[in-house]
Amino acid sequence: MPYEAVIGLEIHAELATRSKMFCACPVVDTTVAAPNTAVCPVCAGMPGTLPVVNAAAVEYGLRVALALGCQINPGSIFARKNYFYPDLPKGYQISQYEEPLARNGRITIRTSQGEKTIRIRRVHLEEDTGKLTHAGSGKQAHTLVDLNRAGVPLLEIVTEPDFRSGEEVRIYAQALRSILRYLEVNSGDMQKGVMRIEPNISIRPAVREGGQPAPLGTRVEVKNLNSFRALERATNYEIQRQAAALEAGEVVHQVTVGWDDAKEITVLQRVKEGEDDYRYFPEPDLQPVVVDEAQIARLHAELPELPEARFQRFCTQHGLTEYAAGVLVEEKAVADYFEAAAAANAVVTPKALANWISGELFGLMNQAGVTLDRLLIRAEALAELVQLVEQGKINQATGREVLGEMFRSGKAAGEIVRARGLEQVSDADFITGLVGETLAAYPQEVADYRTGKETLFNWLFGQVMRKAGGRANPQVVRQALSKQLKDTS
Repeated sequence: MPYEAVIGLEIHAELATRSKMFCACPVVDTTVAAPNTAVCPVCAGMPGTLPVVNAAAVEYGLRVALALGCQINPGSIFARKNYFYPDLPKGYQISQYEEPLARNGRITIRTSQGEKTIRIRRVHLEEDTGKLTHAGSGKQAHTLVDLNRAGVPLLEIVTEPDFRSGEEVRIYAQALRSILRYLEVNSGDMQKGVMRIEPNISIRPAVREGGQPAPLGTRVEVKNLNSFRALERATNYEIQRQAAALEAGEVVHQVTVGWDDAKEITVLQRVKEGEDDYRYFPEPDLQPVVVDEAQIARLHAELPELPEARFQRFCTQHGLTEYAAGVLVEEKAVADYFEAAAAANAVVTPKALANWISGELFGLMNQAGVTLDRLLIRAEALAELVQLVEQGKINQATGREVLGEMFRSGKAAGEIVRARGLEQVSDADFITGLVGETLAAYPQEVADYRTGKETLFNWLFGQVMRKAGGRANPQVVRQALSKQLKDTS
């Protein structure tokens, strides 16, 4: 029987504030800070302490909600979510439930099947938990608790169950990460756990033409995925696992599972709690978060150009393909670099710039592990290099060679070309002579070409270019080579 997946997403994004959600403790990098060094009586859950709402976290959450087109709740309320785990010192989590920060937003994504709009159900604020480290085995097994992360501001973004595949889930998560980074409210560093993704997956019989959708199946939640690759694979695996279970006559239970990346399977963690199990009730120590129209208007006016708007503009203003525009706008720093290069040199075509950035430059950066903020090549320097190639002063191969030198030294393209005598030779008489010398040096290959082995043309072309030290204009070489081979046949 064919089945249809029905998937909703919960994404928890740590907000890049300087202090925690309800106390003045600093937000530290838990991957490098000594354990339990950013902890106070409030985030340690000591009796008699009182929380105070972080105003910056509220504004960061509002910026995200506005960017997602949400309806802002004029009075959101914090609640206690009873959630008994060792990494929650109070024995409950302060979150939002009945009255969240915002509701009813949307994101449009582009998939292999076309555009699709994903509805955002709610955006709400809460505090993060601590971090558990399990060590030892057998009788020596123990768990260490680090509370540095406890109380860090979290923004939870919950979608409607609008996804139908692992691909859609991955593309949405990538789009949301890009928005958060454009807004500068989250670093997007998935490996550090600042953005954690939890798909809720169920399947049901596929809808037949003219038929009504079947009731929703039992959902299974995959916890704390922190890479897009794991997200897509875990989602696809869980869809297949549930389908196989139903085909075998088994029952799919509402459970929480984890993803074993090495084995590429989901593993049971616990039976899934329902909302009643959390026993939500309003947080008595916190007043409602009241947002007025003036604050909303100010924050809306301060929003930067978001990835989707920039994507559309790159396609129309710069004439880029959807693929090229998508690659450039995913990271704000890359899009800024491209625009700076385009603005610095009106002669260079934006398409050529985009190709050099996403191709050769990205290749060098990935190979060296260099990020854009450490790049020695300024945007205007890259534009100069592309101009030299487009104007035929150096060829593509020489351009790549020059780019490599620029990457290592930070020198300007023109300076490197002059110092090393790399200007492209387009003189027809000079190139005609090179071709003649090459054909004379390889009489057998020329004879084989004349008898029908046309693939030898490219080999002979390569010999001419080698003889010219890579500096000859390829187009002029091809014309001269083709002419001389015909003339001597």
